[in-house]
Amino acid sequence: MDDSKEKPEYDGPSKSQLKRDSHALQAIGKELVEMPEGKLQKFNLPEALEEAIYEARRLKSREAKRRHLQYIGKLMRISDIDDIQTTLDKMDHQSLTYRQYFAQLEQWRDRLINGGNSAIDDFVNEHSLADRQKLRNLQRQANREQELKKSAVASRKLFTYIRSLAE
Repeated sequence: MDDSKEKPEYDGPSKSQLKRDSHALQAIGKELVEMPEGKLQKFNLPEALEEAIYEARRLKSREAKRRHLQYIGKLMRISDIDDIQTTLDKMDHQSLTYRQYFAQLEQWRDRLINGGNSAIDDFVNEHSLADRQKLRNLQRQANREQELKKSAVASRKLFTYIRSLAE
């Protein structure tokens, strides 16, 4: 029997691939460290990772920061980063995820303006923090603006309000 014709076993990703993955996670970690506080609050981070990010922000030494970013990369390897990546994509105006998210918000706005009380009920059922009265007022104002052919100020306010609830 000739052993050379057998298929070699798959041992997993190569050492080079593991290193590329590690560097990619470190880059995401660096992005999180340099991110403004308001944006960072939108992430659902594991406690250890969040503490490491705040610690990295306090470090002044370049070498210490570099080592700490490696540590953040290690924490990210053992964490589920799908939520982190999705949130980053929602913030990146060039990403497909952001465009889909934005289109979904625009659909909600149009549905609320044209759909009456049933659309407001559907939105409130999906977003429990929504203020029904505020939605109704913005809906009325947007409809009035459309009838009078004025600029869509209320429509923009409605979109902004929907966006604040969806984040």
